[in-house]
Amino acid sequence: QVQLVESGGGLVQAGGSLRLSCAASGRGFSDYAMGWFRQAPGKEREFVAVIKWSGGSTVYTDSVKGRFTISRDNAKNTVYLQMNSLKPEDTAVYYCAADRVFRRTVVSSIKINYNYWGQGTQVTVSS
Repeated sequence: QVQLVESGGGLVQAGGSLRLSCAASGRGFSDYAMGWFRQAPGKEREFVAVIKWSGGSTVYTDSVKGRFTISRDNAKNTVYLQMNSLKPEDTAVYYCAADRVFRRTVVSSIKINYNYWGQGTQVTVSS
């Protein structure tokens, strides 16, 4: 079992920054890729970013490239999402998720490949 707890969400003006954190406990954190997803009202949950178990590879959805940075600290069992230059369209509930495959070779952006999810943290960007 894995427990994931997100924090760091809030209300910010357009152009501002937030840093989300996701603390993990349970299964070996450092052996699994970690992803961030988001869900806006009335929309499906969508992929935002993923980082490989080793931290050596990251992938981002096009809309956040150059603005968001995913990172992890395996010693602290924590994954982060630094969000800069925020836009109103970034408003959503943000979820972290843990990959279901041990040391997956190529990171995945597909929801079904993640079997543990946090409860989410709200990010609201005002215009």
